[in-house]
Amino acid sequence: MALVMRCLLFFLDGVGLGSTDPQVNPFAQQAMPALAALLGDRGVMAASFDTEVQHSENASWLALDACLGVPGLPQSATGQAALLTGMNIPLLVNGHDGPKPSPAVSAYLKNGNLFSILQKNGHSTALLNAYPARYFQSIQSGYRLPGAIALAAIHAGISLKDTRDLVEGQALSADFTGQGWNDQLHIPGIPQITAYDAGVRMAELSTSYGFSIFEYWISDIAGHRQEMQTACNIISTLNEVISGLSHAWSDDEGLIIITSDHGNMEDLSTRRHTTNPVPLILIGAAELRQKFLEGMGKENPGSAYDLTRVAPAIINFLS
Repeated sequence: MALVMRCLLFFLDGVGLGSTDPQVNPFAQQAMPALAALLGDRGVMAASFDTEVQHSENASWLALDACLGVPGLPQSATGQAALLTGMNIPLLVNGHDGPKPSPAVSAYLKNGNLFSILQKNGHSTALLNAYPARYFQSIQSGYRLPGAIALAAIHAGISLKDTRDLVEGQALSADFTGQGWNDQLHIPGIPQITAYDAGVRMAELSTSYGFSIFEYWISDIAGHRQEMQTACNIISTLNEVISGLSHAWSDDEGLIIITSDHGNMEDLSTRRHTTNPVPLILIGAAELRQKFLEGMGKENPGSAYDLTRVAPAIINFLS
């Protein structure tokens, strides 16, 4: 069977590579057996990742620098924009900035991002998150700004998925299961699914697109709140999602990319972001992982990979 060039980016906001201390790092306290099995029985901690690529039978992984040579703590808007454009956005706008994109960051996203570039290259693209009606209302009223990933999709002319898409199984809720839409948003009629089934749905939805993203931002909120049990619960949920996603995914169906924009939830000793590197995990056939990694070439031998390497690698992978 011929390998398919299709790519799913599973984005985890605020997940860095921290220490092995379970008192501060929930990833050192809460096991992720589904992901650990893919990573050769390793956890999502700095001790398991390196600046050089490591491989198992079904996955490859490495650490990405999120600081990009710019002083200060990395932030969501500039970090995500760097992931989406392949440009050193913090350097270009004179510092890390967020959480929402400033006009300067928005301009770079509008000038070209993964969604729009890949569409011009003939690929279908999508953001798999569903947004409630009040989200659209607040955007239209100017009360709030979309995040960098949603804004990139909007700049590319993509219609964000809504409540109807979620009900019909054509999108995923931010919490995966739909429970938050019932309990917190008080929107009736939202079907609830398990985290495992959410992973299966993510795999199924991605088959309709050459490139798709699912954005999970709840991990960043948990890091800011410094709640260990909440963070451990999130990690347990992510494990179930990854279990469903990996079981529903065939190596020949394309490549899953899991990464983040900056550190946060891996160090609950602080409610601020961290300067820790972030993980980059590739799941799929060895040939597909190798093609992706070829697009992440280093300018200088021994230099670290960083966030700006992801977009060019995706574009090269889908070329």
